[in-house]
Amino acid sequence: MRRHFRWDKKYLYWGVTAFCVIAAAILFYMALNYLPLLRKGLASLLHILSPFIWGLVISYLLSPFMRLVERKLFKPLAKKLYKRSKRSDGSRFARSMSVLLSELLLLAILAALVGLIIPQLYSSLQNMVANSPMYIETVSRWLTQLLEDFPEIEHYVSQTLGQVNTSLMDWIQNTVLPGLGSLISNVTSGVYYAIISVYNLVIGIIVSVYVLSNTEQFSASAKRLLYSLFSVDMAKKILDGLSFTDRTFMGFINGKLLDSAIIGLICYIVCSILRMPYSLLVSVIVGVTNIIPFFGPFIGAVPSAIIILLVDPVKCLIFIAFIILLQQLDGNVIGPKILGNSVGINGFWVMFSIILGAGFFGFWGMLLGVPVFVIIYAAITGSVTRKLKRSDLPWEAADYMDTAYIDPVTYQPVKKHPPEE
Repeated sequence: MRRHFRWDKKYLYWGVTAFCVIAAAILFYMALNYLPLLRKGLASLLHILSPFIWGLVISYLLSPFMRLVERKLFKPLAKKLYKRSKRSDGSRFARSMSVLLSELLLLAILAALVGLIIPQLYSSLQNMVANSPMYIETVSRWLTQLLEDFPEIEHYVSQTLGQVNTSLMDWIQNTVLPGLGSLISNVTSGVYYAIISVYNLVIGIIVSVYVLSNTEQFSASAKRLLYSLFSVDMAKKILDGLSFTDRTFMGFINGKLLDSAIIGLICYIVCSILRMPYSLLVSVIVGVTNIIPFFGPFIGAVPSAIIILLVDPVKCLIFIAFIILLQQLDGNVIGPKILGNSVGINGFWVMFSIILGAGFFGFWGMLLGVPVFVIIYAAITGSVTRKLKRSDLPWEAADYMDTAYIDPVTYQPVKKHPPEE
């Protein structure tokens, strides 16, 4: 009698699992072998899509301002203008005008950077290079007068400054000046990259107009796709996570940009009143580096103080005192008012996230490391809290303060006994 082969679901399951594991291992091995090609392909793809990436970034940064002016200005205006109209309620007019005003704001900021700040920064840097020997001589003379009563230290400092001056002149004559020839020979490539950057910016602005004008449609399509791929509960969790990510990034980035702009403006006003050398250059350095949490004030203060020291050592001391007061004002008044609780982690994790981000991604890691870590920290904290609640265990961190262990019967924390005297 002929026996039919019977499919055993258990063995079939393990066979399919083994096949998938082996296939995944082979694909992983091939991916490691072709990693340089994959990286090159990914870089090419990012290069091609860079105008769209610019557009999405511009849209993301401009969307809060666009929604604000739409809600506060153009929607009330549209209701008055389209009060008697039966064809339209004016919402399209309000959105179009909001997008237009947002893009004009962006163009105004870019025009201010290109037309006002960048030429002055270039002029300041040019003057610094041209007058660097005189600045070294000023510092040398000031130190000589300061160390008149300490001849041994004075001799050592004067010798060191002489070596610095000689090295600086050699660097200018042997490196900077010959480098100008190669710089001129590379003008073509520089112009090419400048044209590519302008092209990406222009296309990015055009993309941002489309994205800002159709935000609700893009959002609806993304939600439709999300609910088609995941269950309702999972889709809701993903949307909640994306909403939290958006609030964290938007609150942090916009808050730090506004905070840094205010700090840079205050620095420029005070430096101009005190007649500090290179006030604009120093203020731009202080404002830009202030975007970086925790380390930013120190990163910006050091080169700014050195620049002022080369011109006037006494004003350098005044500048250092002013920067300390400014950073105290920023850390205790301006920063908390603007950022609020957008970070929500203590200083240790802020420093950890900045160092880790800088080690992997440089400047952008220092800038975005904090909000990324906040999101990861919140996800882990939420997962731990849900797990403890399902197990009927205390879930507040305060419940575990001075706790020796959790009683296995009552599931209540048992406090540590104070040491006997």
